[in-house]
Amino acid sequence: MNTMKNIVEELRWRGLIHDMMPGTEEQLLKECTATYIGFDPTSDSLHIGSLVPIILLMHLKNYGHKPIALVGGATGMIGDPSGKSDERNLLDEESLNHNVAGIKNILSRFLDFDSKEVNAPLLVNNYDWMKDFTFIDFARDIGKRVTVNYMMAKDSVKKRLGEEGGGMSFTEFTYQLIQGYDFYHLHKNYNCLLQMGGSDQWGNITTGTELVRRMNGGDAKAYALTCPLITKADGSKFGKSEGGNVWLDAEKTSPYQFYQFWLNTSDEDAANYIKIFTFKSQDEVKQLIAAHQEAPHERHLQKALAESLMLLVHNQEALDTAIVASSILFGKSDAAALNKLSARVMQEVFDGVPYFELDKNKLKDGLNLVEFFAEHTAILQSNGEARRAIKENSLSINKAKVNETKTIDLNDVLLNGFILAQRGKKSYFLVKLI
Repeated sequence: MNTMKNIVEELRWRGLIHDMMPGTEEQLLKECTATYIGFDPTSDSLHIGSLVPIILLMHLKNYGHKPIALVGGATGMIGDPSGKSDERNLLDEESLNHNVAGIKNILSRFLDFDSKEVNAPLLVNNYDWMKDFTFIDFARDIGKRVTVNYMMAKDSVKKRLGEEGGGMSFTEFTYQLIQGYDFYHLHKNYNCLLQMGGSDQWGNITTGTELVRRMNGGDAKAYALTCPLITKADGSKFGKSEGGNVWLDAEKTSPYQFYQFWLNTSDEDAANYIKIFTFKSQDEVKQLIAAHQEAPHERHLQKALAESLMLLVHNQEALDTAIVASSILFGKSDAAALNKLSARVMQEVFDGVPYFELDKNKLKDGLNLVEFFAEHTAILQSNGEARRAIKENSLSINKAKVNETKTIDLNDVLLNGFILAQRGKKSYFLVKLI
């Protein structure tokens, strides 16, 4: 008799299943199942590409299973060849330890590793059980279990050894054995029966199921499930913006930039991402898609997606600030709204607009518009151009229209250091006082 809700059915409609070993769905329906996913410590933060495995672990927890997050302190010393065309640079131990600590901190924001529930999430580091493993022990106890023929048949190996590949070091060749041993260790010590990961991990994961059966007995149960690698509808790589990776760490990618990334997704991508990256129900998703189709200009999908991800990764305050910041650029706002931002967000919102510096002492007695726009900042190229702009009534200071009677002084300074100037609707200029 089934005792669990069908998580496979849930993942399937969300588009989160690529491959699945026979018996996996039956096992997940049968009982609370410990399941692990590995995270590679190549950086001290995770980026949005890592959100899929994180969300998979959260779904597991919500459906009554026990999620195990493994940080690869040991495998990170080697480098996973899966999906890579070149050998990866190896990190020194200090950098690796720093990265492991950063990733643990990120994961702890999504999963409560201090929970006392029966299916409480578990956080482990494979360095803890690999650090005392000698090469001789590994070669004798693990290496003899899997043939070289079996290992070379994996796609990740064949691609690197084929005509297009540049070869592979023994170090990377052994990666699948070490990852396989992780599965064996977790199977033996935590009764972990399932490993999940991206579709590029299928070879490594199935090596793990083989090791489990060969080391824990032929009747030992071990399963595998992979999800598709997320792509954009136009074929370009998911997870990158103009500035590079979109990180889950606010110090690397600000909440405003994070919000803008999701808000700027295409309609087609948003309809896909709303299922993958949020926990909205099937009915909620259908309603959002229908509302979006009726009024695409309202961008219902993108707004719902950005809001959900902001609350998942950051918090309500960060979401509120991002919405205010967005309205400054794309909607109506005033100096009071601008003053609600932090200096950092102010600079992030107007990142890339022309930037000028101005001695704040110049504002003590006030500057007329020509002096401000043309003489002291060169926002406009000449006094004549400034006068024409004044006649056209096209100049604004801090989102408010100004005319020839306006004197710009210290009362116009925002956040103790900025003045936002504007010509027309779209030409912004940020003036920083020094």
